[in-house]
Amino acid sequence: MKKKFFVVAVLFLLAAGCAALEPLEVREKMYGRGVPVITQSFASKEIRPGDNWKVYLNAHDPDGEMKQIVCVIEQPGVGVYPAAYTRIKADNRKELSGYIYLTTFDVNYSSLNFTNLTLRVQIQDMAGHYSAPVFFPLSVNALYRQEPAPQNVFKEHDLGPIMIRLRTVADGHARNF
Repeated sequence: MKKKFFVVAVLFLLAAGCAALEPLEVREKMYGRGVPVITQSFASKEIRPGDNWKVYLNAHDPDGEMKQIVCVIEQPGVGVYPAAYTRIKADNRKELSGYIYLTTFDVNYSSLNFTNLTLRVQIQDMAGHYSAPVFFPLSVNALYRQEPAPQNVFKEHDLGPIMIRLRTVADGHARNF
């Protein structure tokens, strides 16, 4: 009896999951075929432990339906962190200019000294399209200073946090918190 219930429950969950997935063609009819594009980007290559690392983006979507900013960090000795998603507010879905930020002061930030990582950023739209990725290397060192963004290129507009908590090599494998 338990085995039959388990099999039926698994089949039901699989069917429900598959029914919830719309084919790309259906999503494109609803939202359009345009793909988001990151037109300009900037991030300082160096920061001090404890700083908020600002990553500046200018982007647009011809269909005006950008959904979220997708960030993945790869850190030597720790690995690849799970993707972090920053929702794009409705007023920024066609054109976007501002910064996302990675917080480094919520951990024992002195242990982040001499940390290196690479951030990959993409924008996803409502149809499920992704922009081409942009990559940002970062070195964390107490002697460094974060370089400001070029003037008159990006708005000083907070788009939201990169919800990844950095770990040190001693902490082990990457995890999202």
